[in-house]
Amino acid sequence: MIKDISKIRNIGISAHIDSGKTTLTERILYYTRRIHRIHEVKGKDGVGAKMDSMELEKERGITIRSAATHCIWKGHFINIIDTPGHVDFTIEVERALKVLDGSIMVLCAVAGVQSQTFTVDRQMNRYEVPRIAFINKCDRAGANPLKVVDQLKDKLGHNPVMMQIPIGMGADFRGVIDLVKMKALYFDGEFGEEIRVEDIPEEFGKLAIKKREELLDSATMFSDELMEAVFEDKVTEELIFDAIRRGTLSREITPVFIGSAYKNKGVQPLLDGVGYYLPSPMDISVAAMSIDEPQKEIHLSSDPVAPLVLQAFKLEITPYGQLTYIRIYQGTLSKGDTIINTRSKKKVRVGRLVRMHADEMEEIASACAGDIVALFGVDCYSGDTFTDGRLSVSMSSMFVPEPVVSIMLLPEDSQSNVRMSKAIERFMKEDPTFRSYVDEDTGQTIISGMGELHLDIYVERMKREFGAEVKTGIPEVAYREAITQRAEFDYTHKKQTGGAGQYGRIAGFIEPGIDGGYEFINQVKGGAVPSEFIPAVDKGFQTCLKKGLLIGCPVVGMRVTLIDGKSHPVDSSEMAFMMAAIGAFKQAYFKARPVILEPIMRVSVEAPSEFQGNVMGSLNQRRGIITSAVDDGSFTIIEAEVPLREMFGYATTLRSITQGKGQFTMEFSRYGNVPESISDELKKRYNEKERGKR
Repeated sequence: MIKDISKIRNIGISAHIDSGKTTLTERILYYTRRIHRIHEVKGKDGVGAKMDSMELEKERGITIRSAATHCIWKGHFINIIDTPGHVDFTIEVERALKVLDGSIMVLCAVAGVQSQTFTVDRQMNRYEVPRIAFINKCDRAGANPLKVVDQLKDKLGHNPVMMQIPIGMGADFRGVIDLVKMKALYFDGEFGEEIRVEDIPEEFGKLAIKKREELLDSATMFSDELMEAVFEDKVTEELIFDAIRRGTLSREITPVFIGSAYKNKGVQPLLDGVGYYLPSPMDISVAAMSIDEPQKEIHLSSDPVAPLVLQAFKLEITPYGQLTYIRIYQGTLSKGDTIINTRSKKKVRVGRLVRMHADEMEEIASACAGDIVALFGVDCYSGDTFTDGRLSVSMSSMFVPEPVVSIMLLPEDSQSNVRMSKAIERFMKEDPTFRSYVDEDTGQTIISGMGELHLDIYVERMKREFGAEVKTGIPEVAYREAITQRAEFDYTHKKQTGGAGQYGRIAGFIEPGIDGGYEFINQVKGGAVPSEFIPAVDKGFQTCLKKGLLIGCPVVGMRVTLIDGKSHPVDSSEMAFMMAAIGAFKQAYFKARPVILEPIMRVSVEAPSEFQGNVMGSLNQRRGIITSAVDDGSFTIIEAEVPLREMFGYATTLRSITQGKGQFTMEFSRYGNVPESISDELKKRYNEKERGKR
């Protein structure tokens, strides 16, 4: 068990796809002696990087699910979570950042700030995670770390502070100059494990002095002692470390390190930076909500003897049972302890407590506040909170984006159907962005996710891990409906069936809501609708939002205002007013001019400049709107907004028009109106389907 909590660092490594996150983690593990041989993500030896333990990850050369490991560097105990870069697996980044204290944001020295960089930056801001930046791939042609620093400032709004400058660029990249110690660092040996410290080369002297002055200017904003030392010319390394650390913890400074993980340069100073600048669990303020008093916040301390509070943030189903990754926020957890799930109130005995190293496990006896470990054989859901019974609290849950793509699954036989159902149940427990339901009309199984790749991976896992032979149908887009203008309703639900009947009248109006949400406003005066029936009216409208009347898709962005109504002393009931709300919705919906909305994706395409025209043409053909195009002479980055419906199969198209040299990423941006021709087609298809039911 770790005794000095101030020496713990819980960090994530996040970035745009193919920026070198897993390669960086591999080097960190090598330099900290956690592994004794380096393997590459797409290495010729076929072993693959340590953190990519799934066969699918090794085959495709991408990270699919986050992996945890730990290492020790100069007295600091570092828990690391390597996260996927592909937007389809964004939930893996969300759940990691929810429990981490700090993060390394990796950027490519050539491409700089890319589309997915914006996403991970937003995620870090959502959970208020301090970060340091690592500009990777400085050995590549066209590398320009200074340009990337400017992009961090201009595009992401950071206050980047260079801790190092490169010695040479591209193929001439030889080492880095440490601006705190004002020394040149070179990385010798087969894997850069021997650090050679020398004086700064003369040709880099002026630039080093200039960048050090900029570093001190930024750092003095966070330390009066450092400011005095600058005036008196008595600056020490410790004063700089302390000032930069304060700025980093407040998220007002982003220290920037540079290097090339693949070429084994610059990784050890980055590890030093993790210890110097990123927070320990003691530096982070964490609050839980009281279950007994829902509005009350209880602040947790990283105290090993305080009442135990921990949260499950990631689940993996293994052949030996469920593996549950947990973050301990307070107290100490030991093997054999009994803990309570505050959601289900079930008591659980801790049979096995393990520390993860990718797909390997180390049995441990106990773990204390601030640590990230895993439990075996605990049945729970991602996000569940556990305590030792002395506190009744719940940790806030992570942000879960809504799925945007659905496909139909067709099992080949009854045995595959059983295996498919078992697989879906497990995947839904593992991944909150993976959803499934059975279509009422056809009886077919539909699965939904964040993109084609996301669902493709799960279908492949069904076949490999569960032996379920399934075929897939055409991908379906998650359409939505929305009203565009105000419409009034005045509806009376009246039913007499002998004895007490049903009676409820409501009047008011519906109108477009704000930010795509639902809002219910009660403006009834004089008790025209008794207060006990108001929630039933609200519930009735919410029921209708699940299935719109245009094409049967969920309705978004609606505000309902209830103004008047009438009740009966005998015949009125919650059910009567709920039915009145459903009738009122049907009465007013078409008067409010509803439209069909489709998901619009933010697409970023990277390709050699010679193919710029082809790429732009292909996006325009798909109803895309180009938002930016940056061309540095050899490489072009084109960003556009394109309807998801038009993006199916684009990977194949892009390969053919760029001779296999282009790549793209996309993420959900917003919902937008579908063109009239597509709207008519969707309505016609829905009406035919409805007629077929009768």
